[in-house]
Amino acid sequence: MKIYMETYGCQMNEYDSGMIRAMLESSGHTFVPRPEDADVVIVNTCSVRERAERRVLGRLRHLRGLLGRDAALGVVGCVAQRMGGLLMREVRGLGFVVGTDSYSVLPEAVERAGEGVATIETETRSDEIYDRRPAPSRAGLCEFVSVARGCDNFCSYCIVPHVRGRERSRPADAVVREVEALSRLGAREVTLLGQNVNSYADGETDFARLLERVSRVDAVSRVRFATSHPKDLTERLVDAVSRLPEVCEHVHLPVQSGSDRTLRAMNRGYTRRRYLELASLLRKRVPGVALTTDVIVGFPGETERDFEDTLSLLEEVRFDSAFMFRYSVREGTAAAALADDVPEPEKIQRLERVIETQKRITSELNERLVGEVLEVLLEGPSERNPEKLFGRTRTGKAVVAPAPRDLSGELVGVRITEASAWTLHGEVVEGAP
Repeated sequence: MKIYMETYGCQMNEYDSGMIRAMLESSGHTFVPRPEDADVVIVNTCSVRERAERRVLGRLRHLRGLLGRDAALGVVGCVAQRMGGLLMREVRGLGFVVGTDSYSVLPEAVERAGEGVATIETETRSDEIYDRRPAPSRAGLCEFVSVARGCDNFCSYCIVPHVRGRERSRPADAVVREVEALSRLGAREVTLLGQNVNSYADGETDFARLLERVSRVDAVSRVRFATSHPKDLTERLVDAVSRLPEVCEHVHLPVQSGSDRTLRAMNRGYTRRRYLELASLLRKRVPGVALTTDVIVGFPGETERDFEDTLSLLEEVRFDSAFMFRYSVREGTAAAALADDVPEPEKIQRLERVIETQKRITSELNERLVGEVLEVLLEGPSERNPEKLFGRTRTGKAVVAPAPRDLSGELVGVRITEASAWTLHGEVVEGAP
């Protein structure tokens, strides 16, 4: 059958979509670029925030109307895991609802949907790490590799442990084999993924040791990882980032709030002071490191003083960028039992202030790079400026530059000529690394 798939949400969802595609292709199915051409449409979903979930439900209803009775429509991922059979009532005529631990049933579910038989499978399997999936048959220049699934932190606002289950690490040998396979297929950069990569453990192999092993894979020029939890960031990991040339100088370290009171209510497991100590350690041990973060405003009980503590932390750490959100209640989390007492207009105002502050800081940091020659991995034509090439620095900053020829897939030096909060512009320097 011909299959079309859309993906919403985080990098882990992107990885899962690649895994699903490999499973279904090995079962004889093919993928098409448009839903109108498909026999089966799959939507891989995100439920980390209420707005993301509403967006997915809206898209599902639109697709159901677009497809009519000509194609089956199925839902996988976090919304499927959280809502299960309720989705069948929200969106009429779904062919299957398959949760995050049940992707192995998809070949059968797709076939049954084509025959008009619905499947609901959302059982939580604490041992499912998908190491039995087919080996990758294709690779892009930059690829994701999952090293762990699930999470044991149970931050009070977070739905992830409830939809992805408890934390379990993949065997280190399996991770390395997957990276080796992707490198043979042309990948030059890999990002190791986990809800909390810092707590990775396979026998004697912790995450720092895993980075060492992955960094030795031939043809892999860059290694990244996400996401790090501050409470589990060790000196061994900082040392690995510092001394392994393949590991990029970029650490995404979500802080969520600058207020100790709010951090306790969020069950984050660290204090403002400890977070600042970690940021200082990274700056000291990893020259030129880019620190990025996540911030939530309007958490239950957050006062103006708490919010000001978050703004002051942004000013003190000076993150290179941040993902910034206003709090929304997630049913099933501990915070859902708290009074959502910050008025929505106040949440919006606080979010706007955080965005404005971080945009200024990012612009100031990027302006300092004008005139510098930075190593950039050129990925291909820029979507907005197809006549130019797009790439990223080792610190993860987006760069657009004209090139004398097609240098896609190459590591080149780019002299930065212009900077904004979002993009660096420059020119390729021939012969530079």
